[in-house]
Amino acid sequence: MVTIPTVTLNDGTAFPQLGLGTYQLDGADGADAVLAAIGNGYRLLDTAVNYGNEDAVGAAVRRSDIDRDEIIVATKVPGRDHGYHETIRSAQGSLARLGLDRIDLYLIHWPNPRVDKYVDTWRAMIALQEEGTVTSIGVSNFTEGMLTRLIDETGVVPAVNQVEMHPYFPQTALRAFHERNDIRTESWSPLARRSELLAEQAVADAAARHEVSPTQAVLRWHVQLGSTPIPKSADPSRQRENAEVFGFSLSDAEVAEISRLERGRLWDGDPEVHEEF
Repeated sequence: MVTIPTVTLNDGTAFPQLGLGTYQLDGADGADAVLAAIGNGYRLLDTAVNYGNEDAVGAAVRRSDIDRDEIIVATKVPGRDHGYHETIRSAQGSLARLGLDRIDLYLIHWPNPRVDKYVDTWRAMIALQEEGTVTSIGVSNFTEGMLTRLIDETGVVPAVNQVEMHPYFPQTALRAFHERNDIRTESWSPLARRSELLAEQAVADAAARHEVSPTQAVLRWHVQLGSTPIPKSADPSRQRENAEVFGFSLSDAEVAEISRLERGRLWDGDPEVHEEF
């Protein structure tokens, strides 16, 4: 079993430097895959209402012999549940599907700025945290301007912002804002799925020098940039490989070379216009 190091969030929570994405890991097979990941050392499990697999993730946690307090289960408020009272109800629904007594990390899945209810949603999440239903609160796919608005209007800084991030889209400016405001960056699609990233020369060269796989080289790039990647895998051996990135370090030159692959977002996910309900 791999031991994944942690960092401390702005609310004092110990947060793993690598987690498991669970999109499309559903049903009995999904629960088995998540349970295998827990056995392989994963302590951060990322789900969402819109993934339709909160029940599978919760079942895996309940079946595991790992102390519940060691596992961080993250889920997300969907766009259709934006608004103060709607968010309270959404959290209760997530708890019921998870079969757990708390949500460890609660995120706003997408800001949906045209609807303009994300501040009210954030106020509800603050209330849920204050009452103990939720341990940590954060956001996903928020821009610097949206984060600034949340902070200015509520005085509460998100603990996490989960965003598209990979060497093709390293989020340099946003990560700098996060660092200044003590917000942890979390990377979705950290391996730029369905792309040629793992065959890029900069990645292949770094992997060869350290005698690791291209996947490990990219995940190590995330770690060294101060972001928590959440790669998805249902395969236990691949899960172990993905987690084994804490025994080597890329040089500054290697990190810079991989970062020079930047070319922008790979999918239609601009938070200013993208909507998801």
